[in-house]
Amino acid sequence: MSAAERKITRADIPSLADYEAKRDALRKAVMAAKQNRRVEVGPFATFTFENYDTMWLQVMEMLRIEKGGEAQIAGELETYNPLIPQGRELIATLMLEIEDAVRRERVLKTLGGIEETVFLDIGARRLKARPTEYEDRTTPDGKTSSVHWLRFTFSSADIADFVHGMAAVTLGIAHPNYGHMAAVSAAVRAELAKDFA
Repeated sequence: MSAAERKITRADIPSLADYEAKRDALRKAVMAAKQNRRVEVGPFATFTFENYDTMWLQVMEMLRIEKGGEAQIAGELETYNPLIPQGRELIATLMLEIEDAVRRERVLKTLGGIEETVFLDIGARRLKARPTEYEDRTTPDGKTSSVHWLRFTFSSADIADFVHGMAAVTLGIAHPNYGHMAAVSAAVRAELAKDFA
């Protein structure tokens, strides 16, 4: 099945006993791949680009933690399948990681709407991220969440330049209170190129 058709189905979910038996090896493999699916932008924003494997592991971990059995599976698939890229897009989880709780609360109140300011530059072209179809992640009083899910939609030319082009690729945030950019490395580009296959 191509990435453009990839969804987690009930048939992809093993028993918890089977998962437990292989959990360490499965987690190790996904975490190793995640190293080239992460981009840090500025002092505390980290993007992790999701795919089938990362979302499958998330579903399995939720089932393991909550132990909701068969009744839980449909809800987890409904939650996490929309975060699997469908061939002409990349989907990222943006984490605003501030360890100190007091500082985190103060900073998040200054970053309302940050999810609307994320971009990916491919050479001279800018792709603006769109928040995924989840509930609003910024409250009416202007406080943002520490977690956002963002979708980057690509044209054929964007994909070709991202995968094979010589143009620089930069991931950035243009919020008035958090303006930072980071180069997307060749290793990350090579890993993310698999999402277009």
